[in-house]
Amino acid sequence: MNVLLIGGSGSLINSLIIKFKKEGHRVYLLTGTKTDKAPYQKVFERYNFPYDCACLNEIFESIHMDLTIFLGAYDTNYKWNHEEADAVQYSSGLMNILMSYAVKNKGRFVYLSSDEVYSLSNDRDLTEDDAPTPIGVRNMLLAQAEEMCESYRTSREKDILTLRLDHVYGIPKKRSECRDKCSRMCLEAFDNDKITVNENSRFTLLYETDAVEFIYRVSVAKEHKYNLYNIASCQEKTEPELAEMIKQYTGDDTQILNLPGEKKRIVLSNQRFIEEFGQQYYCNDDGIIQRIVRTMQLNKPAFWNDEEKKKTLIERFFDRGGWLVKAMIPFVENMIAFIPFFMLNNRTTDSKYFANLDFYLLYVLLFAIVYGQQQAVFSAVLATAGYCFRQMYDKSGFELLIDTNTYVWIAQIFILGLVVGYMRDQITKLRRESREEKEFLSDQLGDMKDINSSNVRVKDALETQIVNQNDSVGKIYSITSALDQRSPEEVLFYAADMLSTLVKSKDVCIYNVVNDSYARLFSATSKKSRCLGNSIKYREQLGEMYEVLANKKVFINRKMQENLPMMANMIFDDDGKPLIILMIWTLPWENMTLGQANQLVVISALIKSAVVRSTRYLQALQEKRYIPGTKVLEPEAFGLLLNAFQNAEKNGLAECVLVKINMKDGDTLKVVSDNLGEHLRQTDIMGMVDGGLRVLLSNTSRNDADFVQKRFDKIGVDSEIVEDGIVCLRPDRVS
Repeated sequence: MNVLLIGGSGSLINSLIIKFKKEGHRVYLLTGTKTDKAPYQKVFERYNFPYDCACLNEIFESIHMDLTIFLGAYDTNYKWNHEEADAVQYSSGLMNILMSYAVKNKGRFVYLSSDEVYSLSNDRDLTEDDAPTPIGVRNMLLAQAEEMCESYRTSREKDILTLRLDHVYGIPKKRSECRDKCSRMCLEAFDNDKITVNENSRFTLLYETDAVEFIYRVSVAKEHKYNLYNIASCQEKTEPELAEMIKQYTGDDTQILNLPGEKKRIVLSNQRFIEEFGQQYYCNDDGIIQRIVRTMQLNKPAFWNDEEKKKTLIERFFDRGGWLVKAMIPFVENMIAFIPFFMLNNRTTDSKYFANLDFYLLYVLLFAIVYGQQQAVFSAVLATAGYCFRQMYDKSGFELLIDTNTYVWIAQIFILGLVVGYMRDQITKLRRESREEKEFLSDQLGDMKDINSSNVRVKDALETQIVNQNDSVGKIYSITSALDQRSPEEVLFYAADMLSTLVKSKDVCIYNVVNDSYARLFSATSKKSRCLGNSIKYREQLGEMYEVLANKKVFINRKMQENLPMMANMIFDDDGKPLIILMIWTLPWENMTLGQANQLVVISALIKSAVVRSTRYLQALQEKRYIPGTKVLEPEAFGLLLNAFQNAEKNGLAECVLVKINMKDGDTLKVVSDNLGEHLRQTDIMGMVDGGLRVLLSNTSRNDADFVQKRFDKIGVDSEIVEDGIVCLRPDRVS
């Protein structure tokens, strides 16, 4: 299954990556930022694109995902230092993601919400039917995001799930990751040697590992009854209780300050989730808190050395008034440049050669060209002031006001400055728009190149996987089809060897189910795989493993129990009766996945096909194989079976012992065989060789054969062991 995870770096998304990869899924990652270099777990393909990029549709189209998970409330791309700005980015990003998902129209979409949608205290556990009661920008936004997902689900008829997690906490690696209640209290204890708590606050804690397990369980479910689930531990705590747990590991110097705050109880009910998916917790809060405290103790610089430096007065001035300084710079330049032009104009007024040269006109033209219309107007005002000041050397103020030349000159200066400034602004605007369009198209081209190169890598990887993958269906079939070339007597022996090759394990065994209680070891590839013994009461001895196998599921030993194999599967006949049990005793932890289990199911089906074929062949020849009136095989049939067992023994796949029966004068074959048959196992076989009666003891060592011979002695039957065609004297008969 192709899984797309969307969110910033952090322990939660890394845990999700590990979980889905471990279960055999192909994981893709959308980081939500173009410059993100934060550490992530290795994924199949990683896309460094912001949520509002125009190429999000192409990314979704390239992946063909079956499942999309957006971290939502737990996305570390949003720091929430500026709530209003982050709220706008969050809502627009979620909208773009949902629109791209809706266009793709494939798979399930899972949105992770938080208990923060509830802000008002409640004496009972809050269910999914309780309407959110958000207070604050972030809480209101999370509630609106849930409504947005529900709106898309109903209007577009999509499979969109919302999972509301209750007080998720994890082990932080640095100070900025201390966001949950538990890690913040631990940080307060380290900073101030005290923990301030509200004695009237009640809540539950959910560790990340448990949260990931529950998210996975819902995400991969084939069907779900509801579209909103609460995920919580339902292990209610108070802040003083949590503080006491933290104090156990921080030391007695930590003080707990109980403040009589307002009553606040926010506990989510997960009854709906339990009824549909069940529940099982793996992590203990006390042990996790100890690990959090120990992490902080071992990595003190990461938690105490990133406090903000107190800025100086000048730094604070530039932080707050920097925009004003930048805006004032052109005006200051304008006034400074006015001084030399004013002096030049005064010196050239009475000059014979430069009297007709208007320096004010050049001054206004210069600033109109350099800065545009705004500075052109300001420079024209200064030039007018300078012109009037110079004219008042020879004229009075009244004469200046009634002089038409003054107004003509002023009009000339302003018209020139406004026109040139306007043209400069328009040209600058066109250039800026052209540059922005070029940058946008260049970014689009770069994004398309990145997506295309990513698609090429994915295509090459898939081609390599299809062609060279050792566990592909084609190669599995090519290996298992070799069983069809074996004789009917050899099928089960070499099925174990074939299974060992496919699963890359040297410790594999096959048990043949004899009846409702017992199963006999038929073939094994190593001593370790024989550890359960040659005969087992599989219903009682296998316990939990048998319950899984009886439900026609693959058993995976996730608890690492030493007395059970790492993986096992049971093959049933057409009537639902167990036939064969396949066991794999050694398997790397990373291979104990859903994908490996599915592979074992495919292998089991192919083995069943070969076994059923050989069984039907032997049953069809049953009348010709046995001596009439007895359960003794004809020499030819017994010779084929004996040869198959001996070859399997040479290859280390089985153990067997051939016993010669010394018949007394007057004994008939029927009487002796009937007498022996009552004391033989169902897997032991009688047959004729060189005119004499032989018994083949399957999966029996030489020491075990001695016990069988003593059993024969009690019923008056004399026997000897045959090795390599030579009769061996029994130890008790050697003189």
